[in-house]
Amino acid sequence: MAKVLYHVTMSLDGCIAGPEHSMSWMTQLPPDEPPVEGLAVAGTSGAALAGRNGYDVGRKAGSKLYGGAFSGAIFVLTHNPPTDETDPAYTFVSGDIRPIVGTALDAADGKDVLILGGTIAAQCVEAGLLDEIFVHISPVLLGQGIPLFPSSLPPVVLDPISNTQVGRTTNLRYRVVR
Repeated sequence: MAKVLYHVTMSLDGCIAGPEHSMSWMTQLPPDEPPVEGLAVAGTSGAALAGRNGYDVGRKAGSKLYGGAFSGAIFVLTHNPPTDETDPAYTFVSGDIRPIVGTALDAADGKDVLILGGTIAAQCVEAGLLDEIFVHISPVLLGQGIPLFPSSLPPVVLDPISNTQVGRTTNLRYRVVR
């Protein structure tokens, strides 16, 4: 059955991006083992839902989702869509998260929907839509930046699914208890 999965890499101090959504810290880490578990997510997912900040960071860097390993529809939640995006994989949406996730699930055609970004993930939690959280913890302290989840999120109970270590990275996967 298709899942709504928040998939993210974070620093040990809980940041998924540096100040102003900077991702430069990820390229400054020492080389590690290939992120096999993380890349597997790209193959089991048929759609992604991201926020505008993440979209802008990826676009500025010229990077493809999962280094090009992901193939599917990408929905970007924004009130201010760009007018010059030419990639047909991108659809810009706004409004209530419930129908947007429903549209992404339909587009995923039985595969999982990736949630990319803490604000989008928090909206999914609050709406009862998030099924799993898969976090790669990188051995770095950023000191400040964008948190895994906004501090306004109410308490959420999680069931552990797995925890592994690959090279220097610790991988944690949880199911959201409803």
